[in-house]
Amino acid sequence: MNIFQNISLGLETALSLNNLFYCFVGVFLGTFLGVIPGIGVLAAISMLFPLTFHLDPTAALIMLAGIWYGTSYGGNTASILLNVPGTPANAITCLDGYPMTKQGRGGVALFMTTIASFVGGSIGILLLMLFAPVIARYALSFGSAEYFSLMVLGLVAASTVSNGSALKGLIMVAVGILAGTVGADIYTGTPRFTFGYLELMDGISLVALAMGIFGVAEVISSIGKVDLKDLDQKSISFAAMKPTRDDVRRSWFPMLRGSSIGAFFGTLPGTGPSLAAFMAYAVEKRAAREPQRFGKGAIEGIMAPESANNSADQTSFIPTLALGIPGSPTMALMLGALMIHGIAPGPGLMTEQPSLFWGLVMSFWIGNVLLVILNIPLIGVWVRLLAVPYPILFPSVLMFIAIGTYSVNYNAFDVLLVALFGALGYAMRVMAFPAAPLLLGFVLGPMMEEHFRRAMLLSRGDFMTFLNRPISATVLAMAAALIAWGLYAGLRARRAEREAMEVG
Repeated sequence: MNIFQNISLGLETALSLNNLFYCFVGVFLGTFLGVIPGIGVLAAISMLFPLTFHLDPTAALIMLAGIWYGTSYGGNTASILLNVPGTPANAITCLDGYPMTKQGRGGVALFMTTIASFVGGSIGILLLMLFAPVIARYALSFGSAEYFSLMVLGLVAASTVSNGSALKGLIMVAVGILAGTVGADIYTGTPRFTFGYLELMDGISLVALAMGIFGVAEVISSIGKVDLKDLDQKSISFAAMKPTRDDVRRSWFPMLRGSSIGAFFGTLPGTGPSLAAFMAYAVEKRAAREPQRFGKGAIEGIMAPESANNSADQTSFIPTLALGIPGSPTMALMLGALMIHGIAPGPGLMTEQPSLFWGLVMSFWIGNVLLVILNIPLIGVWVRLLAVPYPILFPSVLMFIAIGTYSVNYNAFDVLLVALFGALGYAMRVMAFPAAPLLLGFVLGPMMEEHFRRAMLLSRGDFMTFLNRPISATVLAMAAALIAWGLYAGLRARRAEREAMEVG
């Protein structure tokens, strides 16, 4: 089918009443949970993940995706008004958004970031429509060796490119892969690491792991740390949202540059919207004629990162849907939703499930329009959410996590797993071990094992099959270079800290 037939099929799917409803639910919940500091997109998606088991795959993905990009829209509200980022990707928006609020221009900042989010998201969707089918077409010729190598690159990138120690990231990848091996062997049926528990024969529940590591741990770590301040209601009224001509003039190029940067980083594993937003801000500050304005309420300082993180939200679906390789823990949950419904992610998805793929893509357009409608006229509603007492909010979140986990298999053992993973997730935060690589390792581990064993069978046990094939060898070389770079950067940072302590 050509692009116009695909768009027509996607619109027909996305505009069905059922899918429209779940698109609205997804973006509404995403905005709702993005506004409230301390929850985050992973906790939000983990909490609502069990609902998708009772939906058809298209509606499930549309809803989860709506939550994913909806949190970026909602997250800028707390960043601008309270100097508390709703999501990590909105953290850089605080630098200029909050000074604008203190200048009585909070309404202008909220209006302009909504426009930036829409422009960034639209550019990201266009690139997804153009490039995902091309990548999938070439990926159909990949064998097990290539897939194994790509998954290795994805895991290495996620552990070394993200913030923090590269070594700790690699350790968490290994822990995630180990957790993914729990259960019956895929070829022989032999129990592995079940410790005699029949409940573990099918493996550790993805829902229990995600809800514990991200949902419960996020709630525990946020308790007592969110300090809400008084808001000037006049500065965020609908009448106060009108930008000046100078605001509009200064915003166009930062939006376009930020969208381009976000589109690039969104396709790379291990980077995602947070890094895209920080890079867009850094580029904009360097390109500015008056860099001293940044940090004091510069409109460019909010337009570039907000367009970047929303563009990255959309293009992160390119490797996930075209190759079946998630570049972030949120995308890993998307793949989990597909696999639970018996759909194999990867390049065959577009040919075998065209209505699902193109329906999802076209729902992004609908979701972005809905988010503009939800964010600008209803800004007063979202601001009032910030007044919800956290002693009421956080116990409610924990209750919904427990109910959601239990409702998947009606098994109390899964709720116990959530508690255990929640304690593990909090301990990891205290010791500065990143959680995202663990989830990626957990999702990709079984797929890596399957492709590795298949490649070994086809090559009759010859390990050189991974180096004899040009694509596989190139990808593995990139992974090795990333490991070397990550370890070198870590050693250099440690040396700099030691020298600073000696000087002090």
